[in-house]
Amino acid sequence: MKRKTENTKREQQGKGNERKIRMSDDLLWGIHPVFEALDQETDRVSEVILVKDRKGGKREEIIEKAKAAGIKINFVAALRLLGENASQVRHQGVVAKMSQTSLMPFDDLLEKFEHLVQEGKNPRIIVLDTLQDPHNVGAIIRSAHASGFDGVLVTRERSAPIGGTAAKSAAGAMSHIDICQVTNLAQSLQALKKAGAWIFGAIKDADAQSLYKSDLVLPACVIVGSEGSGIRPLVRKQCDVLLSIPMEGELDSLNSSVAAGVIMFEMLRQRQLA
Repeated sequence: MKRKTENTKREQQGKGNERKIRMSDDLLWGIHPVFEALDQETDRVSEVILVKDRKGGKREEIIEKAKAAGIKINFVAALRLLGENASQVRHQGVVAKMSQTSLMPFDDLLEKFEHLVQEGKNPRIIVLDTLQDPHNVGAIIRSAHASGFDGVLVTRERSAPIGGTAAKSAAGAMSHIDICQVTNLAQSLQALKKAGAWIFGAIKDADAQSLYKSDLVLPACVIVGSEGSGIRPLVRKQCDVLLSIPMEGELDSLNSSVAAGVIMFEMLRQRQLA
């Protein structure tokens, strides 16, 4: 009877030390994303929470980096995320609380783009027009980095936050690529056109030009529209070329992150052959 009472007390103490965190866009989870954030964007990390009694080299490096930067570290017996789809999240016993993602001012992005054009290079920017799924935003940022794009341009309104969910899907890529957020996308595209950019819009219309019959080795901005309605009319008017991805089968469209990935890697292929 005494042993049972002791076990009950121990269980209650363990539960008392369980950290419950509601999922939000300022939350980053997983060993690799948190390590990347501490390595590349230390000033954005406000707290690191770890489940104690777990081992691993990368985990120890996370603790060392956080201590060196003077970041608050909390060790807990258990960690539980709350909210929609929280049960599907694999946090690996590591969570970081982040401030808003550091964003590049548009004037700086424009200046960098123009400078690359003047050097005879072909800079590329992926443009996200009101994408609202943070998983898609993160996946596109990851593909943009992997395919050698120079920047990501996103809309400020009606877009998914560039926060924890997107960062998790980006798997560390946010630290390695310029990200800019603008209020007036059409106006920003006009400025990029003056700097030498060709504007490509990804659509599913039958009269659009095939991706594989297009010359993509030039300074370019590639626009991907929202998951539901695609590119907005005012933004579409800024496009020099409308691109489509040839498809077979019963479906007539791809997920926005998949479509963006196909286009970006076709541009990389053409660049490597040029």
